[in-house]
Amino acid sequence: METLNLISYDIIGAAYKVHSALGPGLLESTYEICLEYELKKMGYKVERQKPLPVIYDEIKLDAGYRIDLLVEDSVIVELKAVNEMIPLFKAQLMSHLKLSYLRLGLLINFNVIDLKKGITRIVM
Repeated sequence: METLNLISYDIIGAAYKVHSALGPGLLESTYEICLEYELKKMGYKVERQKPLPVIYDEIKLDAGYRIDLLVEDSVIVELKAVNEMIPLFKAQLMSHLKLSYLRLGLLINFNVIDLKKGITRIVM
């Protein structure tokens, strides 16, 4: 878990850097590309828009789910650029964690003045 904590610390730091440079009000995809760039610059393995299959009845099904960013094959980062976070966003991240058998996810909403208020950390 210590390694996951270090990775999440770096992800949050990179998110602050992106938010500080760009501010709120842009498209989610803009923040996604910039955060991916920052994390790769730090030396992390990052996959953007990674397909997430559903295993149902022991069959792998492509249901069209995608992880915004997968960092080091271990931390899911779901990004938003919305006026209001709704409980469904957290539930979706929890479902992604369950489907991927991963333990740690970050939900980051860039459409806020203070990024601290836009970050939710979920541990399963």
